[in-house]
Amino acid sequence: MTDLRPAPEVLASFEAATGFMPADEGLALYAAAVGAARATGRPLLEIGTYCGRSAILLADAARATGTVALTVDHHRGSEEQQPGWEYHDSGLVDPEVGRMDTLPSFRRTLFHAGLEEHVVALVGRSPQIAALWSTPLALVFIDGGHTDEHATADYLGWAPHLADGGLLAIHDVFPDPADGGQAPYRVYLRALADGFEELSVTGSLRLLRRRVA
Repeated sequence: MTDLRPAPEVLASFEAATGFMPADEGLALYAAAVGAARATGRPLLEIGTYCGRSAILLADAARATGTVALTVDHHRGSEEQQPGWEYHDSGLVDPEVGRMDTLPSFRRTLFHAGLEEHVVALVGRSPQIAALWSTPLALVFIDGGHTDEHATADYLGWAPHLADGGLLAIHDVFPDPADGGQAPYRVYLRALADGFEELSVTGSLRLLRRRVA
């Protein structure tokens, strides 16, 4: 269906934004978000925002369905984005405090895409926010820290808040250790063991829904 793809200008904003999600995975996430929001009427939530690349697509899906996209991130960068690591970007370091700060870049990304009003940014650590949360969600997109501690905490904290018919999306799932870290893959296996069924695979993106008894 054509309405399960973002408009060309939204896709252009996504492709221009700083981030790591390939276009095919982004399109799959967008279609899932639109479908889940329509089915449940609930908000969309992502854990791990960085500079807002995938948030553009979730924000546009929220705009298209009359809901809102929620983003959860402390904006200090994940483990692999710290100085000396592979994905470190020195341009994202706050010179005054000497630490990563992706929040200004994220806000500029949403501004230039014209999507600021469709996003609520939750700035803080995922487990702390999840512990206070009570609103059912249409989609939970796990793309935060890639250690077992952080990925598991994201799953345990947020998957219980999925509405009936909601979707769980997990990014960077690599069954082969040669392709990438294994923490998201182990979370994916845990979700299957907990009663989720896999709906689709696009690159490293897995989409799941909890089985209904």
